[in-house]
Amino acid sequence: RVTCSGGTASLDMMLNLIAQAHGSNLAAEVSDQFIHDRIREPTDRQRMELRSRLGVSHPKLLAVVKTMEDNLEEPLAQTDIARMTNLSTRQLERLFRKYLNTTPTRYYLNLRLARARHLLRQTSMSILSVALACGFVSASHFSKCYRECYGRTPRAERAPG
Repeated sequence: RVTCSGGTASLDMMLNLIAQAHGSNLAAEVSDQFIHDRIREPTDRQRMELRSRLGVSHPKLLAVVKTMEDNLEEPLAQTDIARMTNLSTRQLERLFRKYLNTTPTRYYLNLRLARARHLLRQTSMSILSVALACGFVSASHFSKCYRECYGRTPRAERAPG
């Protein structure tokens, strides 16, 4: 049994298997049929770089967002994030307002909620487990934030149809 994740990861995996079994020329031809520009190596990153995803190249802002993404389960205080990236909280707020048109707190919450939405849709984790995995202290607080963001409860997100 072989598994993979990501939008085109299964295609990349199959192209690598074809290359191993039948050679790189056949794999390249199959890749071309799918208008797939290159066969990714298994060690290549699946996600776009942070600067490409955000459309921002400010190094301090990228460092802050990376710190946030790395700490979804146990969210850091804004003051801690600012200190870790050698910024004042005011500088941090200005960066987010200028480049992302939001506040650091709102951005961090949206990251956590997006992760929660992914877990609700892609796993069978309980709602409480999803809440805890995304840094919420209770299922009720998580449900309230989720409903405010997505217009439906986590339970409704899981409902068929």
